[in-house]
Amino acid sequence: MILYTMMPSELIFPAEQVEQSKQKLITYQGVSMLVEQTDSEYVEVVRILSSDPQHYLNQQLCPGAKISFANLGGLSAL
Repeated sequence: MILYTMMPSELIFPAEQVEQSKQKLITYQGVSMLVEQTDSEYVEVVRILSSDPQHYLNQQLCPGAKISFANLGGLSAL
């Protein structure tokens, strides 16, 4: 099936509620992002919520990168 739409896939195919409960919106080093807690020591970047292209080129903040709670001094929850 091919679906031609401008709507994001998250609106068409919503994720499970359990999956969303692990995710949090944070600001880290001045960049807003969606992270998911993987274990008691790390969070994993799911999505960057920024319009600055330089934020997407930063290897420490790219989706899939793991950030230690020890490095979250600049962390603030939205």
